[in-house]
Amino acid sequence: MALAQQTVVVVGGSSGVGLETVRRLAAAGARVIATGRDNGKLRDAIGGMGNNVSGAAFDASDRGALDAFFETTGPIDHLVLTLSGGEGAGEFVQLDLQSLRRGFEAKFWPQLEAAQAGARVLRKGGSITFVTAISARNSLPGTAGLAAINGALEAMVGSLARELKPSRVNAVSPGLVDTPWWNRMPAAMKDDLFRQQVEILPVGRVGQAQDVAHAIQFLVENGYTTGTVIECDGGLRLV
Repeated sequence: MALAQQTVVVVGGSSGVGLETVRRLAAAGARVIATGRDNGKLRDAIGGMGNNVSGAAFDASDRGALDAFFETTGPIDHLVLTLSGGEGAGEFVQLDLQSLRRGFEAKFWPQLEAAQAGARVLRKGGSITFVTAISARNSLPGTAGLAAINGALEAMVGSLARELKPSRVNAVSPGLVDTPWWNRMPAAMKDDLFRQQVEILPVGRVGQAQDVAHAIQFLVENGYTTGTVIECDGGLRLV
């Protein structure tokens, strides 16, 4: 499916996987609208990408702002949801459930709200792509809360694919990916974690935002794939 002249909205497109997705889809000829919470950060991120990339700054956790945004876009062809949060991990017995609640508020609810708002202007035969995480399926101790957030999103994919047909609904489930999301961790701790994962992962390296964006592009372009969760995790689920 050629992306030329098609409109793609990337919610959470100012950094990491979202920004790389904006870059890839724009290079493929799409008209891309990137959204982000911080207007300055968003403008700096997409600056220089060309006239077919524009930005809209608003808080995606605000349903009123989402509805107002999609009213201005007019019909869209594809919607990519890359919003994420930073809370919800930890050993279950000691897990701060308020932290887990904030994790849901940062990722699950904004992706769900954006999908519902965007579906109203999505052309028939278009697509919605969620970005979840491999924590939903790799049963790693200390990630039960993250599994709940991402598993809740993935559980909807099949039902939505049938309900919204002929539009397609899919998800990409990334593993360990080197994005600014990890910068909240002390640098030495991050380096140790990544070094350990390089030794463990079957592919022998940590993922990059381009890897996940490539998988997203496939789901956007492939008109015969729906109700699918693609694991883009370097084999993390196997170990």
